[in-house]
Amino acid sequence: MQTEELLPAQRADLLRRLVAGELPDARGRFGPFGGRYAPETLMPALQRLEEGLQRFLKDADFQAELGRELRDWAGRPTALSPAPTLSRRWGATVWLKREDLAHTGAHKINNALGQALLAKRLGARRIIAETGAGQHGVATAAACARVGIPCIVYMGAVDVQRQAPNVERMVQLGAEVVPVKSGDRTLRAAIDEAFRDWVSDPNGSYYLLGSAVGPHPYPLLVRELQSVIGREARAQFIERTGGLPDAVFACVGGGSNAIGLFHPLVGDASVELIGVEAGGRSAKLGENAATLATGRPGVLHGTYSMLLQDKEGLVQETHSISAGLDYPGVGPEHALLRAIGRVTYVSATDDEALDALRECCSAEGILPAIETAHAFAGARKWAATHPGKTLLIGLSGRGDKDMPTLSQVFGGARKILEEAGG
Repeated sequence: MQTEELLPAQRADLLRRLVAGELPDARGRFGPFGGRYAPETLMPALQRLEEGLQRFLKDADFQAELGRELRDWAGRPTALSPAPTLSRRWGATVWLKREDLAHTGAHKINNALGQALLAKRLGARRIIAETGAGQHGVATAAACARVGIPCIVYMGAVDVQRQAPNVERMVQLGAEVVPVKSGDRTLRAAIDEAFRDWVSDPNGSYYLLGSAVGPHPYPLLVRELQSVIGREARAQFIERTGGLPDAVFACVGGGSNAIGLFHPLVGDASVELIGVEAGGRSAKLGENAATLATGRPGVLHGTYSMLLQDKEGLVQETHSISAGLDYPGVGPEHALLRAIGRVTYVSATDDEALDALRECCSAEGILPAIETAHAFAGARKWAATHPGKTLLIGLSGRGDKDMPTLSQVFGGARKILEEAGG
């Protein structure tokens, strides 16, 4: 679906319903997107999950326990940090919402902890998860250890190689990590394998999906658990500055950190919301993961959303230097936000993201994840044409996990080690 296919009145009505909490609807639809497309064997499990979500997500005892664990164990609220050097360089006032400071190093812990607590209440004997960059896998392993449920994490073999530090962290936290050698051997293949596992044991297992994708009610559940980011950021920004930023930026793969930051701000018409996808090596199909920029509607992993697919409807392999953005789909709520024009989606190439990462390191003493660096690249471009404005970047995760990739690309430590050995 193209944005122009919706009439202005339709866009306005969908935005009103989204802000009012009326979307997704009873069928799990965000306007034309979303829904529940899954094997018949999984329908009872998805129905139980929806009933559990409705029962517990607004339950006072559940929310109290989740709030305590987020505060005392996960380290919330995370900081809202000014970025003075970037502000001087970019000619704009730059703020950072520091999800890199949350336990396990990224926003993923918000969703993993909430779903693990829900799984325990639903009587799950084990938890299944997928991971791309490894941050969701680490967060799930930590959350499962915290609540006392064993977990198995599926991870594409390509991602196992490029995210080795997170593989080791998952193992140390007690998770069983299974490399997926089929398909594209990245996040898409890991999700495929996790669904296959769940189909084999839908009653005793709980699938802890890591992004705002998948069949209903997962996009809703992940959004609700990640919206703590945007609620905190909004309140902190008002407290610190007396107002709201002119623009907010977040990287977008499946879209969990972005929807968590954007959703509480969707009703603030003065705030421009900008998602930054992975532009990869080029705009050619298969050379990037910019789903919203170049995709077409279709069904993948249980939901109807925008996909990177060819003219025959075959979902294509993608490329991004960031494992967490290397996915050919996107959450259905993001597809709706694009269709109604409330969020602008742009892309940043591998090189632009790496350059932005190095600038953040040298300017602010913060090593962001490569995924997050895409948001910095998009924000820098925007600031160049909006001098004097105030912007907020969702710093979704830290870059420790990316050291093998960064060492391969830049070679700094490798050169030093070679000199030391010589």
